[in-house]
Amino acid sequence: MLVERQRGAVRLTACAAEARALGIEPGLTLADAQARVPDLWVEEADSQADARWLETIADACDRFSPLVALDPPDGVTIDVTGVAHLFGDEAGLVAAVEARMARWSDQLRHALAASPEAAQALARFQTAPAPSEAAALRRLPVAALGLDADEARALRQAGLKTIGDLAERPRAPLAARFGSDLVDRLARLLGQARQPLVPLAPLPELQVERRFAEPIGRHEDALGVIEQLLGEAAVRLAERGQGGRAFVARLYRSDGRVFRLAVECAEPQRAPEPVMRLFRERIGALADPIDPGFGFDLIRLAVPRLEPLGATQLALEGGAVNDLAMGALVDRLSTRLGRGRLKRFVPRDTHLPEQAVLALPAIELATPVPWPSPPPGEPPLRPVHLFDPPQPVEVIAEVPDGPPQRFRWRRTLHEVTRYEGPERIAPEWWRRAPDKPGLTRDYYRVEDARGRRFWLFRHGLYEAESAAPRWYVHGLFA
Repeated sequence: MLVERQRGAVRLTACAAEARALGIEPGLTLADAQARVPDLWVEEADSQADARWLETIADACDRFSPLVALDPPDGVTIDVTGVAHLFGDEAGLVAAVEARMARWSDQLRHALAASPEAAQALARFQTAPAPSEAAALRRLPVAALGLDADEARALRQAGLKTIGDLAERPRAPLAARFGSDLVDRLARLLGQARQPLVPLAPLPELQVERRFAEPIGRHEDALGVIEQLLGEAAVRLAERGQGGRAFVARLYRSDGRVFRLAVECAEPQRAPEPVMRLFRERIGALADPIDPGFGFDLIRLAVPRLEPLGATQLALEGGAVNDLAMGALVDRLSTRLGRGRLKRFVPRDTHLPEQAVLALPAIELATPVPWPSPPPGEPPLRPVHLFDPPQPVEVIAEVPDGPPQRFRWRRTLHEVTRYEGPERIAPEWWRRAPDKPGLTRDYYRVEDARGRRFWLFRHGLYEAESAAPRWYVHGLFA
């Protein structure tokens, strides 16, 4: 038995078949179960490990259909619409699923139905064949609706023990007594309402694959297949006038393990060669090398992100060539070091200096964003380097709003010989609470006697906002 603390009590979460034969069911408290069968063997449940195991099984089911959804705590739902012909028919598909899942579990139960809820309920609760799906559903217990133990017990006490009992009752009294959620679940189970299946991974924009009767066991053969799939994808992308910003290769090992390789591009690509170089970079950077084991029997390439890509016009001075080379360099470095290691600065629409720049992964930005530049001959309005946070300084200045005359920073006294300002920057009052409006900043560009240039600001207006405004150095000019 597996137990877990739920609703203030230790309850059974899973039971062996032998325990079920003795009347022990999940949901019982441990005390009640031990009162019925004193010599129970009990272990603590590990819900996180179970969830990871279920996700691993769902990844293995991805070979049967691209639409695979989790049905926790112990189920996987596969949408097989339009894919059964790949295995001959539905019987061949079921046989393939059973053969594959036998490596993961010896307690497999499956069902085919017109809706996900019906398939889930039949797989969990059907005990004998029925002449039709509708008849099989009506024979199921009310627990097939996915209710908790208290709700299912309340229905049974009211004489409603099966789905057929509920289906014969008017919906309005059921909703008034047991809640609208019960009626919604019943409608979805009977196929009278639809809820879209939420797949574990979204459907890619483009996908190509290769299946092998005999698994391939060499890395170079697998890479050769990926390159062939890139060629197929390039033809389809050219027909659409698009390129891919992300490419994902999934290698399905014959024992069920799945290896996922993903690369991104700073600009849309459809030529196989540069993308293949990125895949080789990704494989070379893996801490855990790909082990083919007994070989791969399926390799799939997906292109989840597409963008328009037209013909490239090369400039006479080679500018377009330089842009392409820079994009390729960004792709290689991001693939080798990680997408978050190489960043590109992007301006934000805000007047606060420390919030005017975002550092985003360079792989996400196809082209650099233009930056405002000062007029020719004028110094820059903002320093190259900003301190985060600004560093406090001791300043001698005229009050109430005079410029700094000298300041001490890092134990060094600086005599101000030139200054420019103030540049007044108000706080973002619309983002603050009315009782905390923030303080105004007066910025000065100053130069000391040794020619070093600083960006200083007074934090708060004298007497109007602060009795003793403090000064800070926010940055250094080159």
